[in-house]
Amino acid sequence: MTNRLQAIVLTGMSGAGKSTAMQAFEDFGFFCVDNLPPALMPRLIDMAEHASGKLSKMAFGCDLRGGELFEPLLMTVQEIKERKDVTVTLVFLDADDATLVRRYKASRRRHPLSMGGRLLESIQAERQKLAGVRQAADVVIDTSNLSANQLKQELSRRFVDHAMRLPVHVVSFGFKFGVPLDADMVFDVRFLPNPHYLDHLRPYTGEDEPVYNYVMQWPQTQAFLKKAEDMLDFLIPEFQREGKSHLVIGVGCTGGKHRSVAVAKHIAEHLREIAVVDLTHRDFRRED
Repeated sequence: MTNRLQAIVLTGMSGAGKSTAMQAFEDFGFFCVDNLPPALMPRLIDMAEHASGKLSKMAFGCDLRGGELFEPLLMTVQEIKERKDVTVTLVFLDADDATLVRRYKASRRRHPLSMGGRLLESIQAERQKLAGVRQAADVVIDTSNLSANQLKQELSRRFVDHAMRLPVHVVSFGFKFGVPLDADMVFDVRFLPNPHYLDHLRPYTGEDEPVYNYVMQWPQTQAFLKKAEDMLDFLIPEFQREGKSHLVIGVGCTGGKHRSVAVAKHIAEHLREIAVVDLTHRDFRRED
């Protein structure tokens, strides 16, 4: 088998960031299952390999909340490691006691081993129970001094084959139909000459060559595109560095048929070199 399934088994101390890590793996394109009894992992791997749309990356979250069902973890991970069709990595998230106490007090959540005693005693009891798992882990990450974004970056560095490119959705629209509710930023191109007032161009959209060329021919269009694309070239890597999972860019004109469509198309083509781009023309089929 040439392509081996990549499996991450994620465990560790309660409060060390497992939920944040699972969300990160989802953003990385992993199929994620949290709070899973370890004995079910081989079965899910088998199901994934026989699925029509084959999964290549899976992440399983396991912890002491599973009680007795958690106990076969190390035996199950070893069983998976003996397979030739899977690459499995046992990841243990840890943090010092002071950090875990502070996080639990901030969240006001109950520790899974709490039996009415002090929080610190529950943390120390969990640490003792997990000592063998920590020792057997392939990767141990101390999250004591990591923010959520820094943890995501660390996981990306370790487990993602290439730098994750930010998903960017460019959407053209007409202001008279409303600004897209999910837009992170909006460019208003109503200052550009409007093809709507030219009879031979009015029936077409910005996707059609006559309108596209008309919009692109103006010096103000080229000046705007240079400034907008230079700004996006700077912002997108910065957004990604700070952990943003997606970006929606709105480009609007009056009716969303001519100018915004042409400009959105140009911006989308430009951004494909640095991002995963999806282009939507929301209003270009609407009647005037």
